[in-house]
Amino acid sequence: MRFIGNVIEKLQRHPKRVVFPEGEEPRILQAARQFHALRLGAPIVLGDPEKIRAVADELKITLDGIRVINPATSEDLENFANRLYRVRREKGLRPAEARDAMLQPNFYGAMMLAMHQADGLVSGASHITGSVLRPLFQVVKAAPDIAAVSSCMVMEVEDTRIGEKGVLFMADCGVIPDPTVDQLTDIAVSTARLARHMLGVRPRVAMLSFSTKGSAAHPSVGKIQAATAQARRKADLLNIEADFDGELQVDAALVPEIARRKLSDSKVAGRANVLIFPDLNSGNIASKLVGLVSRASCYGQVLLGLNRPAADVSRGSNAHDILGVAAIVAVQATDYLKLYPGADKHLPGE
Repeated sequence: MRFIGNVIEKLQRHPKRVVFPEGEEPRILQAARQFHALRLGAPIVLGDPEKIRAVADELKITLDGIRVINPATSEDLENFANRLYRVRREKGLRPAEARDAMLQPNFYGAMMLAMHQADGLVSGASHITGSVLRPLFQVVKAAPDIAAVSSCMVMEVEDTRIGEKGVLFMADCGVIPDPTVDQLTDIAVSTARLARHMLGVRPRVAMLSFSTKGSAAHPSVGKIQAATAQARRKADLLNIEADFDGELQVDAALVPEIARRKLSDSKVAGRANVLIFPDLNSGNIASKLVGLVSRASCYGQVLLGLNRPAADVSRGSNAHDILGVAAIVAVQATDYLKLYPGADKHLPGE
């Protein structure tokens, strides 16, 4: 709770509005209740008000301070549908289809985010990743100069010798199955930028592999080596203060004694606080394994590279996890243009 406690303290000084499209989900309502109770801002939940009230009654929680919106009866429905139509008509979307889409809470929430009616979005507790990401990609879209939207997990473990006093940023664990060199570069730089923003320290980014500095030869190793060099150049170009090293095995990245045995003269090895995985298989498996076998708090997936802050939480998340993710997303919103300069210049449909 050390890390997320600091995040909550920051957000209490700059409260934000977070929209939760899955308003009828009990864990979401519990997280929204806590978001308000901790004075983090204004939670907005989407769905049928009668069903939401029934769930709240069953949980014995109050809806005071939680804004409830039913997309089907909202005064913004037609405006949102028209904007989606203007954004997607070149893709063949028809007006009636745009309106049907806006009846779906994830689309409605994405449009609220894009239209500055919410500062952040958290979904995924009861929806698969595709149904969360598709509206965001179509309505909010990627920030400028980003090759691909990706995601990261923030893990807080009990052993404070790991990462940054027990905190690790791990990416990509949820979006891109087999990233290219350019995509790995963006994943590394975007995760470093988020880690710097959230932790206030210089990120030490380990580009992970089954090889450490040429101990094995394989095309995938070459991809990591190329992405490491490219990430250094891009971070310098963007004036992001961070250290990158790779390719590294995970023990060489995290354990000082092993790092000393395997290589020398590295600012990252043995001290990494950001782990970049070579593909989605390794990232997703590793993040879930850490959460299951250790007493770790897991916050994610925080989306990287979108024009506005959002997250796609795991369907296995509990209310505490969702609250933590919402706090991280909202803190990003306090200074999002520093994370992605030039983001969010235009409203959808304009």
